[in-house]
Amino acid sequence: MKKFFLSIIVLFSANLFAQTFVIEDIRIEGVQRVSSGSVFAAMPARVGDIVDELVIQDSIRALFATGFFTDIRIERDGNVLVVRVTERPAIAAIEIEGNKIIETDALLESMNDAGLFEGQILQPATLEAVSRSLAQEYVSQGHYGSAVESEIIELPRNRVSVRLNVDEGEKAAIKQISIIGNERFDDKELLDLFELEDTDWLSWIDKKDRYSREQLTGDLDSLESFYRNQGYFEFGITSSQIAISPDKTSVFITVNVTEGDVYTISEVGFLGDLVVPEEDLSRYLLVRPGQVYSQALVTLTKEYLTTRLANEGYTFAEVQDIPEFESGSGEVKLDFFINPDQRVYVRRVEFRGNLRTEDEVLRREMRQLESSSASDQLIELGKVRLDRLGFFAEVNTETQPVAGTSDQIDVIYTVDEQASGSISASVGYADYSGILLGFNLSENNFLGTGNSVGLSVNKSTYQDSYSINYSNPYFTPDGVSAGFSLFSRSTDYGEINISTYTTDSLGLSVNFGYPLSETGYIRYGIGFEQLDLSTGAFASNEISRLAPKGNAVFNMVKLDTSIGSSTLNRGVLPTAGASQSIALEFSAPGSDISYYKISLNAERFFPIYGNFKLKLETQLGYGEGYGDTDRMPFFENYFAGGIGSVRGFETNQLGPRESGSTGSFEPFPIGGNVLAVFSGSILIPTPFLPNPGAVQASLYFDAGNVFDTNCTPDPAGIMETIQLNCFAPDIEELRYSAGIAVTWISGFGPMSFSFGRPVNGGEFEEREMFQFTLGQTF
Repeated sequence: MKKFFLSIIVLFSANLFAQTFVIEDIRIEGVQRVSSGSVFAAMPARVGDIVDELVIQDSIRALFATGFFTDIRIERDGNVLVVRVTERPAIAAIEIEGNKIIETDALLESMNDAGLFEGQILQPATLEAVSRSLAQEYVSQGHYGSAVESEIIELPRNRVSVRLNVDEGEKAAIKQISIIGNERFDDKELLDLFELEDTDWLSWIDKKDRYSREQLTGDLDSLESFYRNQGYFEFGITSSQIAISPDKTSVFITVNVTEGDVYTISEVGFLGDLVVPEEDLSRYLLVRPGQVYSQALVTLTKEYLTTRLANEGYTFAEVQDIPEFESGSGEVKLDFFINPDQRVYVRRVEFRGNLRTEDEVLRREMRQLESSSASDQLIELGKVRLDRLGFFAEVNTETQPVAGTSDQIDVIYTVDEQASGSISASVGYADYSGILLGFNLSENNFLGTGNSVGLSVNKSTYQDSYSINYSNPYFTPDGVSAGFSLFSRSTDYGEINISTYTTDSLGLSVNFGYPLSETGYIRYGIGFEQLDLSTGAFASNEISRLAPKGNAVFNMVKLDTSIGSSTLNRGVLPTAGASQSIALEFSAPGSDISYYKISLNAERFFPIYGNFKLKLETQLGYGEGYGDTDRMPFFENYFAGGIGSVRGFETNQLGPRESGSTGSFEPFPIGGNVLAVFSGSILIPTPFLPNPGAVQASLYFDAGNVFDTNCTPDPAGIMETIQLNCFAPDIEELRYSAGIAVTWISGFGPMSFSFGRPVNGGEFEEREMFQFTLGQTF
């Protein structure tokens, strides 16, 4: 009908121009929203052209094709061509009613992409296509009874309001899924691979009986992968049918399969351009002659080979598997075709997002060098090393081809900086130390240089301390670190559950570190400390023995060294990798007190399921005196209990105690020379938080205690030892606790909380269910 009226208009207009003429001007009449320029651009006729019937016909057709007009008339006024048009109405508003499953914003965005939006000229064909597309989307999601109707409401000034009335209907439920053709595996085993399920009593919760075309496609892929991974090389899905009940509320799915025979691999080889020696590539083969064919192992082998080639600079390399077989033979010859493409070089390594941190701090962590061949392994290693700095909440990397070249890329690291220190006057509180007052400058990335600087003046219930420390992780360009620490500290241990004595310490130390590998290091330091010991009225016998007159001064030269490695994925709140270190600290010969301490610290993460991880930690320590010192001095003893140790017990409450030489009945903890603490935690993902990487929640189980190999026997024979709760290392004397813990990297620094209960405990060991600390993670 539309073509009929268009033909009538063209013939009518053509009769007006039985005689040709030369166009001296073109006048457009009737346009409101459409610009005259758009009309001129669409018309084939131009000023100076000779007008005939063909020109008129072509002009009318071209203007109708724009979709902007409902009526077009072309007339002659002398030698002026007059074009009179009637515009289609403009869309003043779009309303959508009845939609719940698909959000209105998403629908409007889809309509906008199709060219249907407010202010646009109404195209009935576009509106009809949008309505059909929306109805089809509901059908694809299983809403077979849905309907979409469009309504056009005329408004003044040649405008309209478009309204879409959506009836979503009820989503059809799956009543039955049938698999036909399976002989080697029963229906239940195969249907367990599907996310979609028949309707059962749990369907109203998990909604797995809601049909979705995309979900069915995924389930069929899972079915095919299962068979191919079991060696059924010729397995195929011949068809899948969807039947809908007359009331459009029930779905019946039938899948027809052909299983074929189990195939084994007869040969494995390589084809193509072997830019890496074949013996090297063979190390990455997960498939071997005689194995049952597995598509998963073939795919993984291709990934390994591609990565190996990428590490040699062939970033765009492709690896294809080429199977050769005779149907029904039960054997398949497998070749991997290597297409390395060109070797790719890195033109530039760029950093983005580091507003504070200097580029040089990031660049010195890079192992992928500019102007050298690209290596995926080295590019990823750069990302890992940036993560381990602890300066960034997130690090992302991407490679971009260089325009105009086929063998160059740029490597771009994008970082999201996070607070790495603070300068503040503070008022705080911790449950084991009381009120905290002080001034602190603590910056691990001082002025963006990557150096660590600390200045601290703090006062609490039990301690006054002043310290200055500095560390440069790149004291030399090859990664040798250096630093120093100067401190003055006065401590009253009686305020934190330890025996009644005080110490005044003044010390200076310097330290150096050398990298042994990408993950290994060795460190050593030397320092001098002067310690003034004063004992109280209720000091224990062990403490009084070192200061029989109530006061003693000790001068010590301390040496320490440690060796370790770390493959943790982040510097703060890691979730993968491992770290281990062993340290030796001892006082040099000639010091007033001679002792040594050996400590071992290790942690490791294991994946459990999804984002759930298992974290295992160990802290072991042993100390002893040597030379003229028969045992390790008490002020170097190990303590346990509280956050960072065995949670659920008060801080420093575990281990040996002594009541004091003056007859006090309060048994004070004095620590011991052996430490054993073990912890296991299940890390719980927190994806519902805006920044889940800044929060780590876990369920924990702690075990540990402090022991002493030099427990003093009771000369009176009343007790086994003078010290209370003093045991040689014994697994039966370990203390246990379990609970939940959370660490949050806030703007004020790390905040750690734990809530748990001890499983067992001794007579003198105080329990504490809730514990927290600021500025410490565990």
